Amino acid sequence: MISELQVGVITQTHGIKGEVKVFPTTDDASRFKKLKQVTMDTGKERLHMEIEGVKFFKQYVILKFKGFDSINDIEKYKSAKLYVTRDNAVRLKKDEYFIADLVGLRVVTEEGETFGRLSDVMTTGANDVYVVEREDGTEVLLPAIKECVRKIDMELGQITVHIMDGLI
Repeated sequence: MISELQVGVITQTHGIKGEVKVFPTTDDASRFKKLKQVTMDTGKERLHMEIEGVKFFKQYVILKFKGFDSINDIEKYKSAKLYVTRDNAVRLKKDEYFIADLVGLRVVTEEGETFGRLSDVMTTGANDVYVVEREDGTEVLLPAIKECVRKIDMELGQITVHIMDGLI
């Protein structure tokens, strides 16, 4: 299980006082209001950043980090990814999972036959769509609805699915 979860990516600076514009990679951008710190991954180093201020602008989150008070201090961190530890992650309801935990799970049919591996989850307006990579390299898109996804067993590391007519 992954110990940190990505919550955003710095896209650019915002103003001249050390603020950054962050594209949220979380379902609920308002979660930033409660965050006290994040880990910034620059590709070369990982920095623990204390959040001093949070604002919202269109689909972006504007963050101000403690100790970064000018555009010159923060400019080099464009494109850095922001992570939170699991204990700072949002609490999930029953039958909710982090995408990072689902990717890689084995997908089997109700009959117990191996169907493939979950390679991605696409979020759409109506419901998520599971991208399953078959052994031959082809991909099958399965709607993440009760009629199709029968059971997710994290301990076994598998998802049991019902292949609805017309899906393949």
